[in-house]
Amino acid sequence: MRKSSHKNQRINGEVQRELSRIISREIKDPRIAPMTSVTDVIVTPDLKFCKAFISVLADEESARETLEGLKSASGYIRRELAKSINLRNTPELIFVMDNSIEYGIEMSKKIDEVLGGDNAYEADFDGDEDE
Repeated sequence: MRKSSHKNQRINGEVQRELSRIISREIKDPRIAPMTSVTDVIVTPDLKFCKAFISVLADEESARETLEGLKSASGYIRRELAKSINLRNTPELIFVMDNSIEYGIEMSKKIDEVLGGDNAYEADFDGDEDE
């Protein structure tokens, strides 16, 4: 199976949906932050491994604890995944922290700051034209 085949893309999407459901609704570990989301999933073509990219909307300490909680619950998550998705092999889960959402928020704030400064300059400039 090629890496970009339709079958592999469908499997990735289904595993991502199920992981999101399991993490948000079935795991009761207090270390896992409530605002935890699965941003992307890459399942190897032989279905042996699954790299799940996790994003946590919290401080760095909570994100680290969430990752530790997910790693300790990976056996349970894998068992629940096997129950809900009928695959030849249930992949071994590898959780990776994805900071792209936080990075995007930070860049958006910086852009707003720059544009806010430009808008203030334009307002001053427009006010000078009216005189």
